[in-house]
Amino acid sequence: MRSIGETARDSGLGVSALRFYDRAGVLVPAWVDPVSGYRWYAPAQLEEARLLARLRRAGMPLADIRLVLASWSGADTDLVRKLLTAHLRRLEQGLSAARGEFSALRALLDHRENVMTSSLRTATLRLTVAAPELAAALDTVRFAASTDPELPMLGGVLFDIEGENLHAVATDRYRMAVARAGVTGHEGDRVQVIVPTPLADAMRALLHGEEPVRFSLDGDRVTLEAGDGQAAGRCLDHDFPDYRRLLPRAGDRRALVEVADFRRALQTGPVRSDETGTHDLSVLRVEDDGTVTVCADGDAGDQGRVVVNREYLMDALAAAGRDRLVLELTAPTAPIAIRRPDDEGGFSVLMPVRLQD
Repeated sequence: MRSIGETARDSGLGVSALRFYDRAGVLVPAWVDPVSGYRWYAPAQLEEARLLARLRRAGMPLADIRLVLASWSGADTDLVRKLLTAHLRRLEQGLSAARGEFSALRALLDHRENVMTSSLRTATLRLTVAAPELAAALDTVRFAASTDPELPMLGGVLFDIEGENLHAVATDRYRMAVARAGVTGHEGDRVQVIVPTPLADAMRALLHGEEPVRFSLDGDRVTLEAGDGQAAGRCLDHDFPDYRRLLPRAGDRRALVEVADFRRALQTGPVRSDETGTHDLSVLRVEDDGTVTVCADGDAGDQGRVVVNREYLMDALAAAGRDRLVLELTAPTAPIAIRRPDDEGGFSVLMPVRLQD
C-alpha cells in the first residue's frame, strides 16, 4: 500500500487534490484507517492517479474523467478514445473562438489608440511634496513593481496626481500596492505618469532630508529635484490599468495582527507548494475571535480561509513599515487586503492562490 503523500509525490496531483477526488468519488483510496482517517492507495492506483493528473492538466471536465477512469482498464477502450477525441475537439473549438475574440479586441484597441491623443506629450506640471512622505510612499509600493518584459506598462511606479494627493501605485498582477503623499502647487486636472522603476529608485535615493522636494513633468520627461540633487528621465509611454477598479471592498473578516509575531508564524508554520513547485504557499484563516492562524490545510468550503504566496505576503508586511497591520478577507477567491491601521491610504492587495483540486 502507498500512503497519500507517496501517491501525491509520484503522481503529481497533490495531497489536497487526492482528498478532493476521494470526496468526489473519482479516485477512492483502497483503504482508509478507521481511527486516523488516513488514506492508503493500492500500487495499481498510481497509474490511475497519473492518468487523472494528465487529464486535469488537459482541462477535461470531471464528469468525463470519471468515465475515462472507469473504462481505462477494461478490454473495450472505445469509450476512452471517444471521450478524448470529443474533449480535444472542444479545446480546438474554444481556441478558435478565443482567437476570434482576441482579434476583435485588437481591432478595438487599434481604434482607441488611433483616436485618442496621449496627454503625456502635452502635460506640464510643477509641484512640491514632502520628502519623507514621498520616500515612504515609494518604499510602500516598490516591491510590487513588475519585472515582466512582456508587460512594460507595469514596469514602473504610477504617480497619480489629483488635487492635493499623489498616489503611488505598483502592480505585477499578483499583488498591488498603493500609498499616498500630500502635494502642493497642483490645481489642474488629474495627471497620471508612469515613472520607470530605475528612475523611481534614483528618485528614492535623493529623499533623505526633511525639506520639500520639487517634482515636475514636461511632456514625457519627469524630474525630481531635492536640494542640489536631481533625478530625471522619460516616463513610460503606456497606459496604466485603472487601479481604482482593482481595489477590494472592505473585507467581511478583519483582523489586527502583530507584524513580528505574524512573520514568525509564517516562517515557522506549515507551507504548501504551488502546482509548479517553485513557490511556498501559506494557508491563512481568520478565526471568529479575529485572530489569524497559519494552518496546514483547510476545507475548500471554508469561507474564512485564503491561500497566498508566502514570499509575497512577507514582502507586503515588510513594505508596510508598521508594528501592527490589518488583514481583510472576503472569500477564498477574493484578494486579501493588508492595510495600515493609522493610514487607510496606504495598503497592499494580494491575489489569492487557488489550490489544485
